[in-house]
Amino acid sequence: MELIMRNMFQSLGKNTSANKLAKKYGLRFGASRFVAGESIKSAIEAVKRLNSEGKVVTLDHLGEFVYTEEEALESAAMCIQTLDAISEAGVNSNLSLKMTSLGLDISRELCMKNMRKILDRAKLHNNFVRIDMEDYEHCQISIDIYKELRKEYDNVGLVIQAYLFRTQQDIAHLNKLNANLRLVKGAYKESPSVAFPEKKDVDENYKKIIRQHLLNGNYTAVATHDETMIEYTKSVVSEHQIPKEQFEFQMLYGICEEIQARLVKEGLKVRVYVPYGVDWFGYFMRRLAERPANVWFVLKNLLK
Repeated sequence: MELIMRNMFQSLGKNTSANKLAKKYGLRFGASRFVAGESIKSAIEAVKRLNSEGKVVTLDHLGEFVYTEEEALESAAMCIQTLDAISEAGVNSNLSLKMTSLGLDISRELCMKNMRKILDRAKLHNNFVRIDMEDYEHCQISIDIYKELRKEYDNVGLVIQAYLFRTQQDIAHLNKLNANLRLVKGAYKESPSVAFPEKKDVDENYKKIIRQHLLNGNYTAVATHDETMIEYTKSVVSEHQIPKEQFEFQMLYGICEEIQARLVKEGLKVRVYVPYGVDWFGYFMRRLAERPANVWFVLKNLLK
């Protein structure tokens, strides 16, 4: 049953008709728990609150299903406005983005042009930009673009997914760049020809890449709500005397806030991934696909 629900929500997340319908009705039925509103103003207010709780943030202006150059330019402009708003408010947040929202599926040149504009503005504000990894179809080109951008910029990082067979090799190659990586399990539906189909295998590979990247001496953002993985990271850090400045834990807005608070109390760096914007539906569906508890939360809101 859980697998059926996961597949259903993952499919819905890619459905353009469902996305349009969701935009029409707005952030209702529980989506506001996971998305910090539709405007920059609401996002900055969320960042202020999280900063006051001792947490840092990465803001993501949500964008999917970009089909025209005009839409890609608008998305890039929103990323730049987000960086400006962070600087103006004086809050502690960097920026996450998806390159498909910047025109990657239209042309690589358009995407690179937009990325350079964003990274130039981030550099002006002494800020950092994280490139989110998307589905397997975009994996190699995302890594290739990251490598190209690293020749010009040192304020850019990448996300790497544990459920892919190729991941350990990718991290070995990225080590040459001293890459700042966010390590995640992975949230897209992928073929068993490229990704581990069993959770236990994904978990085992996740441990391997956490250890691999930490021992490479590069900055490691461990993005998980799994307490087993959090404790495993702590054990590697303790065993090898890895400084606190070399790693952080990342969690999603609205999820496992008790664990976030506990880690902050322990003196560990916690960064909360805060999405906002009108194009929130695909992100929301992936959150529902990941955790059955999220589905029951939404159903309770519907019953109210």
